[in-house]
Amino acid sequence: MISIKRSNGTDPDFIELVKKLDALLHELDGEDHAFYAQFNKTNLLQHTVICYDDIIPIGCGAIKEYSASTMEIKRMFVLPEYRSKGIATAILHELESWIVELNYFNSILETGKKQIDAISLYKKNNYKIVPNYGQYENIEDSICFEKNLIDL
Repeated sequence: MISIKRSNGTDPDFIELVKKLDALLHELDGEDHAFYAQFNKTNLLQHTVICYDDIIPIGCGAIKEYSASTMEIKRMFVLPEYRSKGIATAILHELESWIVELNYFNSILETGKKQIDAISLYKKNNYKIVPNYGQYENIEDSICFEKNLIDL
């Protein structure tokens, strides 16, 4: 049975999934991975979700405040053998619901242009490409998205 638990960045299951995410991103990003890693410290995340297949942690995501009205989605990951089963969408929807519960109405995120599956996920879930923001402003390999959650 698939379930989703809310937690924080110190959760051992979240940390283990993020290690697998970082290994994948290191492979995709090569030398650029160190640049991105500085913006993804798990111990600073107060709002994380972990998806389970029974007791097995299979996916995760997180949110952190970007501004008074906007949360940034971070650390989205699903184990390869669980992809294309709606798990990432379920995690994304849980994060979006949490954002609204916390009285924010907008979500933003950054992903790499090489992460075709991630780009497809966000487009499928009505995220719009926006100019790169913040630390990603002049990063050629980044693509940023935004979604207004006011109607959730």
